[in-house]
Amino acid sequence: MKPIEIDESRAVPVSAERRSRLWLIPQVVLPIVIIALAAFLARWLVASKPEVPQRPPREQVYIVNSVPVARADHRPMIHVFGSVVAGRSVDLRSLVAGEVVSVSDDLRVGARVAKGEELLAIDRFNYEGAVTEARANLAEAEAALSQREALIRVEEADLKRGAEQLELARRDLERARQLVKTGNLSPRSVDERRLILSQREQAIERTRSRIDAEKASAEQQRVALERLRWRLEQARRNLSDTVLKAPFDGVVTDEAVELGRLLNANDVAVSLYDVGRMEVRFALSDFKYGQLLDEGDSLVGRKATVVWYVGDKPLRYEAVVDRVGAEIRPERGGIDVFARLTANPDKAELRPGAFVEVVLPGKLYPDSVALPETSVYGNDHVFAIVDGRLEKRAVSVEAYDEAGVLVRGDFKDGDRVLATRIAEVGEGLRVRGEGEKPAGAAAKAGERGPPPEAAAQ
Repeated sequence: MKPIEIDESRAVPVSAERRSRLWLIPQVVLPIVIIALAAFLARWLVASKPEVPQRPPREQVYIVNSVPVARADHRPMIHVFGSVVAGRSVDLRSLVAGEVVSVSDDLRVGARVAKGEELLAIDRFNYEGAVTEARANLAEAEAALSQREALIRVEEADLKRGAEQLELARRDLERARQLVKTGNLSPRSVDERRLILSQREQAIERTRSRIDAEKASAEQQRVALERLRWRLEQARRNLSDTVLKAPFDGVVTDEAVELGRLLNANDVAVSLYDVGRMEVRFALSDFKYGQLLDEGDSLVGRKATVVWYVGDKPLRYEAVVDRVGAEIRPERGGIDVFARLTANPDKAELRPGAFVEVVLPGKLYPDSVALPETSVYGNDHVFAIVDGRLEKRAVSVEAYDEAGVLVRGDFKDGDRVLATRIAEVGEGLRVRGEGEKPAGAAAKAGERGPPPEAAAQ
C-alpha cells in the first residue's frame, strides 16, 4: 500500500492562542458535569431512603441524692487558727552574789524540771558567817536589854521603899509639930525632921528620874533588838537564796550558769515556762465576736477544742476560754482571745509557738435546718422533692458550718431536699432517688444519671 503523502505546503497553520482556548474547554466543562452528576445522585439517594420508625420523645428523669429535713437547734462551729503561748513564764535571777558551786543535771534548754528542784547553788561561806554574826549581835542586844530591865526593877523597888520612908518622915514631922505646941520638943527638932522629909522627897524624885531614863534606854535597846532581828532574818534569807529552786513544774528555755562562774545579784540565771499553764491565743473577727456577744452569754468559760496537725494524725486537746484581749487589734483582724488548755487526751505535750486550729462553738440558731451546701441555689432558694418532681422553696441562709449550711424556710419535718447539683435544675424537673425503682420500663428509657458536676461534689 502506498503511503499517503501530506502536502505540508497546503496545511493551514493553527496559532498558539487558539490552541490554548481549545484546551480550556474540557477543564471547565468536566468539573461542572461531575458536580451535576453528584448532586443528582445525592438527591436520588435521599429520595430513595426507606422510612425509619421514630420513637416518640420521653421526659428525662434525673437520678439524684436528697436529704431529709429535720428542724432543730443548731450551733455551728467556728474554726480559727492560733498559736500556743505559755500562760506563765519567769526569768529566775540570782538574788545574791557569789561563785556557783553546784548545777543541776536537768538544767539544760528543753529539759523539764519539777517544782522545788534545786537548779544551782552559790558558795554559802560568807552568808553563813553573816548569819552567825547577826545571831551574836542579837544575843548581845538581848542581854543588854535584860540588864536594863533588871536595873529598872531595882529602881522601882527603891522607889517603893523610898515612898515608905517618905510616909514615915511625914508622920514624924507631924508628931514633932504637936510636941512643939505642948512645949515638949524644941523647934530645932521640928526643922531637923522637915529636912529629913525633904531629903526623902528628893531621893524619890531621883529614883523616878533614873527609872524614866532606864526605861527610855530599854526602849532604845528594844528598837535596836528589832533591827538586829531583821538583820538576822535577812542574813538567813540571803543564806537560803544561795540555792535557786524551780518555782513550778516547767521547761527550761534558757540557762546561763556554769560551775565556777561568778554571779552578781540580779543576773538572769534560768528562764522557765509553766507546763501546767499552756494557752492558745487566736483572733476572732469583729463579725464573729459580735455574733457571740449577741447571745448574751459570756465568751469566758466557753469550751473549745484545739487541734495540732503534726505527724500522721491530728492531736486534739480540750481548752476553756480564759480571757479576752484588752483591746481590738486591727492588724490582727479582730480581738485576741486566750484559751487555757485543760486536758490532754493524746498525752502529747504542746510547746509554745505551735500553730494550731481552734474549734469553738458559735452562735445558737434555734429551729433551723442543716443542709449540704450543694442544696442551696443562688443563696436564697432550694428545691424540695414532691411526688418525684422539684418544687422551689425560698430560704434564708443563717450560717455556714463545716458540715454544710444552716437555713430557715417553709419546711416540714420529713420533707426531702435536693442535694445533687444539676445544671438544668428548675421547677417541675422530674427526679428519682438513687436506689429507687423506676415507675416502668418506659420511664427507665428516659432516665439520666447525675451530671458530671454532681459527681464532683
